Amino acid sequence: MPCVADWLNCPLSIVQGIFVQNNPDPEWEGKVTEYFREKLKENNATNWVPSLNDVPLHYLKPNSLVKFRCMIQDMFDPEFYMNIYETVDTHTKSRVTHFGKYRDLAECGPHQEIDLNPTKVVTAERQTFYCVPVPGESAWVKEISFDCFHCIVSQARVCPSTSYTPSRHKRSYEEDEDMELHPSKQREQHLVCLVAGNIADIHGSGEPKRLETEASATHQMISLNCSPPLDLNFPLPGEKGPACLVKMYRNWDNFKVNDVLEVYGILSVDPVLNILNNEDRENSSSPVDSMDCMDTVEEQRVHSPPASLVPRIHVILAQKLQHINPLLPACLNEEESKSFVSSFMSELSPVRAELLGFLTHAFLGDSLAAEYLILHLISTVYARRDVLPLGKFTVNLSGCPRNSVFTEHIYRIIQQLVPASYRLQMTIENMNCLQLKPHKDYTANRLVSGVLQLASNTSLVIDETLLEQGQLDTRGVHNVTALGHLITWQKVDYDFSYHQMEFPCNINVLITSEGRSLLPSDCQVHLQPQLIPPNMEEHMNIEDDFVEMRKNDPESITADDLHRTLLIARFLSLSAGQTTLSRERWLRAKQLEALRKARLQQQKSVNGNEL
Repeated sequence: MPCVADWLNCPLSIVQGIFVQNNPDPEWEGKVTEYFREKLKENNATNWVPSLNDVPLHYLKPNSLVKFRCMIQDMFDPEFYMNIYETVDTHTKSRVTHFGKYRDLAECGPHQEIDLNPTKVVTAERQTFYCVPVPGESAWVKEISFDCFHCIVSQARVCPSTSYTPSRHKRSYEEDEDMELHPSKQREQHLVCLVAGNIADIHGSGEPKRLETEASATHQMISLNCSPPLDLNFPLPGEKGPACLVKMYRNWDNFKVNDVLEVYGILSVDPVLNILNNEDRENSSSPVDSMDCMDTVEEQRVHSPPASLVPRIHVILAQKLQHINPLLPACLNEEESKSFVSSFMSELSPVRAELLGFLTHAFLGDSLAAEYLILHLISTVYARRDVLPLGKFTVNLSGCPRNSVFTEHIYRIIQQLVPASYRLQMTIENMNCLQLKPHKDYTANRLVSGVLQLASNTSLVIDETLLEQGQLDTRGVHNVTALGHLITWQKVDYDFSYHQMEFPCNINVLITSEGRSLLPSDCQVHLQPQLIPPNMEEHMNIEDDFVEMRKNDPESITADDLHRTLLIARFLSLSAGQTTLSRERWLRAKQLEALRKARLQQQKSVNGNEL
């Protein structure tokens, strides 16, 4: 098992050791990267690194190694920092050389001063990305990711601070909405947690206690001031989770906006950052000081948010993800993934047949619609010839009832099949109110996200069955135009006020509608159900029930089981003089099948023979 005590809990100590051994050799930075790369290859060590996607921020130790699966929502201007500097002891005049990489604050202990002489300071540049969780990430992706880490949550690696009560153990990001709406409240609790943890030597950050006391005292005064809620700039409405400032030190040119990354780095949530940022904002309100600082208050607030709400990650290793499916190898092109791909391809035919049977039932017996949905789900833009995207396959599923129950049910099925998706209800109100295209806010100097700022291979389901007569305003017309542009060219025009900038994308679009869609499509399939259940909602409940059965026992529950259980439920209904299938009869059919299988299993155990 990897040594968690060193490179996981105290990665800065490892960096310090490499720095001391190799300074002034500039190759020390590459040796740090190589050290952690080799450590993460040992004994499946990546599962030992806690993820900000799974573990609430207040459970993680500051300055520890964390990972984050995210999408780049925006990129800020590069910043300069002190890479190497010296401190002078005010009493003994002795000098100590320090590194500033992977830190937000310069390390300076009691009775020490930083020598700001330009000849003693080596500056360097780093790039800051504003990153958010992958928009529309499916619940099953999050669950599998959490389960991989669940086995070690009880370890001391992620023990909560002693200042928290056990009742907080089950809290998640989704339950922290109150904290997001009241940042001052969250800052207060996080500062108490961090300071108490430092005093108890839980976190092992090694910061001088003088700074901890000052941070606690100063924050008590700052928390009295009311501040408006911080907009975390998520692309999709209702999204929750951590947003992070990801600081890259090398090869940042390889990454761009909307790329999906997995980063490994050092977590920085120093409460002193909040104090310094508040002081900067107060000073910038003075006419004299504002001459020295060109940043507006809005820009400072966006680019330097409270660390308790938007933590910093100083990246040691980063990789661009081909996909976010946790059931597949991260890189399908690597040599070690070939055996998995070969094994998977050999099982593909029966899996496809089973999926086709399930989707056929979901489409009320329409196997043609089920076939085209499978083709749509595996489509992807594999190349571009001039302006034409090759491989896109937008399907318009027409003939859908004006009933949100059916289209919502289809979307829930798609959610179970793809790693990321979003259902856009195409109503007059949504078209006139939603911000689909991202736009540049020059006052805050940031890219304000829109619904169409999605990661590659996201499934977008546009529900046109809810569209009624009404008037589109200017924004509504622009939004409909943006959807058509996305479908036709697989591009989204980001609004930079003075010009439009095209961002290529790869988004699977499925349109559900009553008649032919108002939007363009590559293929229209008209739904022709072979069976129209009188109670659509009852039918959908049975479908959901079967999905749950498959989820709980994927090995033994097959499409044949669904077909047989439906037959039994139908016969039960007919034997009781009923012409429609009720949930009561469905549950009775399930019970009979369970008893039948249990009896067969019992007989098999007695005789020891396959029946």
